[in-house]
Amino acid sequence: MKDKFSEKGKPIENISAKKRMQNDVSDTEKQNKCPECGSEELIGDYERAEVVCASCGLVIDENLVDMGPEWRAFDHEQRDKRTRVGAPITYTIHDKGLSTMIDWRNKDIYGRDIPARNRAQWYRLRKWQRKIRISGATERNLAFALSELDRDSSRLGLPRSVREAASVVYRSAVENKLIRGRSIEGVVAASLYAACRRCNVPRTLDEIAEVSRVSKKEVGRTYRFLTRELNIKLPPTSPVDYVPRFASELGLSGEVQSRAIEIIGKAMEKGLTSGRGPTGVAAAALYIASVLLGERKTQRDVADIAGVTEVTIRNRYKELTEQLEMGVTL
Repeated sequence: MKDKFSEKGKPIENISAKKRMQNDVSDTEKQNKCPECGSEELIGDYERAEVVCASCGLVIDENLVDMGPEWRAFDHEQRDKRTRVGAPITYTIHDKGLSTMIDWRNKDIYGRDIPARNRAQWYRLRKWQRKIRISGATERNLAFALSELDRDSSRLGLPRSVREAASVVYRSAVENKLIRGRSIEGVVAASLYAACRRCNVPRTLDEIAEVSRVSKKEVGRTYRFLTRELNIKLPPTSPVDYVPRFASELGLSGEVQSRAIEIIGKAMEKGLTSGRGPTGVAAAALYIASVLLGERKTQRDVADIAGVTEVTIRNRYKELTEQLEMGVTL
């Protein structure tokens, strides 16, 4: 076995190797007992690549195989140079990123410029490469839809995990033939909204409709259709999910965020959030917390960030202060 259990200067790749070994050991711990004493307390010794009984010290398994690469890297630069594999599979590209690409720059593998006499040939190769990557109507649909999804996600500032989840939802809709009769933009927007709810990165229907080319009504209708047909079960959005984003955009401190979350928790216990929009409740709680802690913001500022009206904030504000008996004045 290669040396992958060093104490000092542990390379990057060995960290992932240790995680793989932990998975192997956890499987052993779940399935096996000590054949000597029957104890279920098994310990993984990662320095010696062994599984040991904690009661009698019997070595149950040894020479655990590391399925990782045979090279080691001590920084990311070494890792990039020594790796011999491509990028991981991604659902945000219609071919999952498995096909080859001819670089748009006229340089060879060593960074040297391609001779001028060969550039016309490279241009033709790129053109045919683009054509053969999209072989049928389904891939053409995916290519357009996923590029639209990437555009909407970029405008909303969503992380990579949400884009992957939205791509999976859209692919499921294509496989179940749910796209026919509906606009691609509407299904993309609904998939993005479902992924935001699933990944706890809440965005309102208004925000989704604003960056897409469809109305809020169509996004909501398509979302309900997808959740019903694909059997997607998502819990209702909580006002707490919106507090960190609104507070960050308003420049409020962490103490104000904590106080707003505390106010929302008390309101949920008394059922004051039932039937109310989560964004309005979150905005009102943040406004109350900012007033209590001396970081007061105007109702207009809070309303603009939350995407609600000042009247909504005042109504939620009055309900919360009266029911929770908070001595706060406008």
